[in-house]
Amino acid sequence: MRQSTGKKNKIIIYLLFLFILSTTSGKFINDQKKLSSSISKINITGLSERKNSEILSNLNNLLYKSIFVIREDEIRKILEKHNIIQELNIKKIYPSTLNIQIKPTKFIARVSNNSQYLVGANGKLIEDASNNELLPYIFGKFNSHNFLLFKQNIEKSIFSFSNLKELSFFPSGRWDILTDKDILIKLPKEHILVSLNLSKKLINNDNFKDYKFIDLRVKNHLVAK
Repeated sequence: MRQSTGKKNKIIIYLLFLFILSTTSGKFINDQKKLSSSISKINITGLSERKNSEILSNLNNLLYKSIFVIREDEIRKILEKHNIIQELNIKKIYPSTLNIQIKPTKFIARVSNNSQYLVGANGKLIEDASNNELLPYIFGKFNSHNFLLFKQNIEKSIFSFSNLKELSFFPSGRWDILTDKDILIKLPKEHILVSLNLSKKLINNDNFKDYKFIDLRVKNHLVAK
């Protein structure tokens, strides 16, 4: 009986040892999996080396987090403060790398009271003291919504931003434009696209070639001189 009891005790101890060993081994494997899926490298491309490095530093808090739990909208939220960004392409390269391709916005205008600030095609202001592009100046207090609506009308019209020298925004929500031929066009608050196309046709008409002022603010009423 004593030998039988001793054998049973040995079997129980052996089974307990196997259980502890398997539990420890399983935890070790899980820890290894977590470690192997942690983000260890983030690649940023598309901008200048300085700007890429600046953006990379904003994403350092993502390092060593699991690549499986990082969401794309989380990355976009971190980077939304960078006005230079027009588009983002985010790719997860398993097991541990993030590749972020950035498309910079195109500069389409310059702020009149501070030429270091440029207006991007995304409607945002970007500070760039080194930029020397020939761009139209914008006057007046405008916001991104005002500008993007007007930009859409310009893009749909037979005008282009290269035809413009100055843009002026008024508190009433109306725009004036000065063309590269120094022709001032006063646009109405509404029906901007129709007015832009009409203005361009008038400018191209030989009968109006000496005119430097076109006023379309009043509906169905044209003033040109």
